[in-house]
Amino acid sequence: MEFQGQPLFRVTAGPADGLPVLLLHGAAFHSGTWQQLGTIDLLAKAGYRVVAVDLPGFGQSPARRTDPSSFAVELLTHLGIDRAVVVSPSMSGGVSFPLLLHHPERVAGFVPVAPVGTGEYAKKLHDCPVPALVVWGELDAIFPPSQAETLAASFEKAEVLILPGAGHPAYLDQPEAFHRALLGFLASLDD
Repeated sequence: MEFQGQPLFRVTAGPADGLPVLLLHGAAFHSGTWQQLGTIDLLAKAGYRVVAVDLPGFGQSPARRTDPSSFAVELLTHLGIDRAVVVSPSMSGGVSFPLLLHHPERVAGFVPVAPVGTGEYAKKLHDCPVPALVVWGELDAIFPPSQAETLAASFEKAEVLILPGAGHPAYLDQPEAFHRALLGFLASLDD
């Protein structure tokens, strides 16, 4: 698709009227990672409208200059999505945290997976009203798992999931446990 005058690759699945779930990715990955893991199919079959994007310079999206502070909100608007659950691993915290801070009304739920920017944004997000499922790998060597509790404390309502034996891309090491928790979290938003 064209976005801000440049190509941006995306994968979509699921019913158009389902709760939108925006899948972002870390620095070593792209939207295809979610396909290979089965996350896109799983969520689509459960009735969610899934959008997985390749951030600029990753996967099939060419590199270009973007403003991280407005990228995510402009992307949601471009996609015609009022509110989405945002799944944000690692590097993508750079675009998801500004969305959460400045436009919490556009985020139906937040699933950070050891995101970049935790130290900076945990203080700024004080009592964020968006429900969160904070995911971390027990053996994360990049960001210590203790940051999960720090981040969770920034939300009015947050659950922490530490995946045993998992490293930094925890969802890759423990996909079944991650998927189970993600589906449970999404179902709780429908209540």
